[in-house]
Amino acid sequence: MKMNPMSVMMPKSRPLIHLPGGGIDMKVLINQRDPRQLEKVVVVMGATGTGKSRLSIDLATRFHAEVVNSDKMQVYKGLDVVTNKITDEERQGIPHHLLGLIDPNSDFTAASFCNMATAATKGIVNRGKLPIIVGGSNSFIEALIDGEDSKFGSRYQCCFLWVDVSLPVLHSFVSERVDRMVEKGMIDEVQEIFNPMHSDYSTGIRRSIGVPEFDRFFRAKPFCDGETRARLLEEAIRQTKYNTCKLACRQLEKIIRLRNVKGWKIHRLDATQVFRKQGKEEADKEWENLVAGPSARIVSKFLYSQHSSSATSTVVYPGAATVVGGRRGMRIGEPVAIY
Repeated sequence: MKMNPMSVMMPKSRPLIHLPGGGIDMKVLINQRDPRQLEKVVVVMGATGTGKSRLSIDLATRFHAEVVNSDKMQVYKGLDVVTNKITDEERQGIPHHLLGLIDPNSDFTAASFCNMATAATKGIVNRGKLPIIVGGSNSFIEALIDGEDSKFGSRYQCCFLWVDVSLPVLHSFVSERVDRMVEKGMIDEVQEIFNPMHSDYSTGIRRSIGVPEFDRFFRAKPFCDGETRARLLEEAIRQTKYNTCKLACRQLEKIIRLRNVKGWKIHRLDATQVFRKQGKEEADKEWENLVAGPSARIVSKFLYSQHSSSATSTVVYPGAATVVGGRRGMRIGEPVAIY
């Protein structure tokens, strides 16, 4: 059975630098920082299901950090299974911001995200911790970093980490994940917010993949026989899987556009082999070797470098590839050369 990136949390790794209390003390960094330098922020990107949340926790436990959610559906209250919110257990006590906070019937915009994420980031920095922004809504991240009205880019220096998985492997995984979501009560969650008098799925949490796909099933359920209900349910689940795979493709395309068009400097971490492992122990080793370990070294270099650029340095560690703007023509899922 393929491993769920969040199903088994990695044991806390030994801190990169031994300080009282373990980990890297961000207050030490702040006291030693040149006042002319920008505050530093880590941004974890990737398509749905690649392990972004797991990596954010791995980094947060090593660098005394707090997490700012940038997933546009996970900001809403409710539908925890449908939206794949990180659980309390998986958070390992790490404070999370903009997670399960917004009225599910409201329309949370990119502008709203920018205002709230900026405020959350400022608060984290003031507490002497490292802000880690994580989520699959790249349009929100782009608005925050490069938006016309956003001042975030002039205040903060960002290190971009991209957790990538080849699309054939990822599509198989997210399809299996939908089956697990069904087992965890996804259908009951969606039925709780289903309203036969309300067929608009264009605002709020009702936009989440896994909600509109079940509309036909719930409408027909009281009036059809068991065989028809089973067929409609199967169709709804199949459509949810299909739309989730489409979402992963769109997210990947946006990341590549940010690299090629916007010129963002991004560290790509290929987690494909983690998903191909059959056992927990082997998968955990691959995650540490290919994703968590290289990411921690990249972030450590980013935090302590006195001459890093506005995005990241171009130092490359085993298991990671630094992806910079200008390298056009890479097909989605194509391996990136390490240089």
